[in-house]
Amino acid sequence: MASQILVAMDESAVAEKALEFALEHHPGAEITVLHVVGTPSGMMGKAIGLALSEDVQGDAREDATAVLDRAREIAHDHDTTIQTDVEFGHPARAIVDKAEGFDAVVLGTHGGSLADRLFVGNVADKVFRQSPVPVTVVR
Repeated sequence: MASQILVAMDESAVAEKALEFALEHHPGAEITVLHVVGTPSGMMGKAIGLALSEDVQGDAREDATAVLDRAREIAHDHDTTIQTDVEFGHPARAIVDKAEGFDAVVLGTHGGSLADRLFVGNVADKVFRQSPVPVTVVR
């Protein structure tokens, strides 16, 4: 049984389902929720504001607060504590890089708007194909 689980989470409902899946199917495991703030570019909605910021890393962490607070609420509802982390960059690459220190990755099928998925690509598919550890994709 996996003892260290990485759960990738954004603000989507399917990401919340992924965390709930991890909490229910990996009892006793150490769970870390990772939120990745995308690299600023003209193609990404929230990232445009970050691109104009004087403190990109600080603003990115602040932006992640709501997602990670929600993750802690979900864990609390399951009488579990979790670790949280924020990375900055391309979501799929950040998740795959972080996965090396875990036994498995759990993530939702998709998140964000249709435009985000078209421009950024299918993060779940990239993680599934490139991860060095087993991946569970929840929908």
